[in-house]
Amino acid sequence: MAMINLKLLKEEAERIGVELDETALNNFDMLAQMLVDWNGRINLTAITDPLGIVYKHFADSLTAFAAVDIPQGASFVDVGTGGGFPGMPLLIARPDLNGVLLDSTKKKLMFVDYCLNKLNLNNQGKTLHMRAEEAGIKLELRNHFDFSISRAVANLRDLSEYCLPLTKVGGTFVALKGAKAQEEIEEAKSAIKILGGEIVDVKQLFLSDMGERNIVVIKKSSPTPPKYPRASAKIAKEPLGMPKK
Repeated sequence: MAMINLKLLKEEAERIGVELDETALNNFDMLAQMLVDWNGRINLTAITDPLGIVYKHFADSLTAFAAVDIPQGASFVDVGTGGGFPGMPLLIARPDLNGVLLDSTKKKLMFVDYCLNKLNLNNQGKTLHMRAEEAGIKLELRNHFDFSISRAVANLRDLSEYCLPLTKVGGTFVALKGAKAQEEIEEAKSAIKILGGEIVDVKQLFLSDMGERNIVVIKKSSPTPPKYPRASAKIAKEPLGMPKK
């Protein structure tokens, strides 16, 4: 017996514009079971009820596909993946993609590694135990990914400093945000420009059990200056693009 309502997940995915085949649906159900099982040992998430998993973990992660056309075989980095979101749902829905799931918490990445292996996605998805600002200055990762994506990690201004250095020129940074996205967008505009990005779209969706979701699409049009990203303490103390006190 399925743990989650697979019919509901399929319908919600279709509303977003994502077709989930039987393999994908079975993989989502397996992921839900593993999430609940591991959450008893490792604090992965506060959301473990079946309906919450469908909407707040799976459908919300898939909203990225509603905002941007991701070509076959594209590479992405999921910055601050935590328990694997949105990266694992993206790989389940589109196993042709190649994803690096980045986080600074080793215990959570142990769970992600376990799931990728169990779902036979470990050739497409890899974990990386590292802070985002450290990854952004590594030559093998900087300007490397077709897409960077992040959900519920930081405000858009700070998040852009973590994600845009990892994104190729011509690539796209996708930020999954809630109802108050417009306020964050206004605060982030100057920083995004400094970092070589440009907001090209804000896709608004309404998920049945979550209300308003906003997917901010930022195109990287020029290289990020070498001095970015800065250390996290500096990012917090001196917000980019904001007047100094």
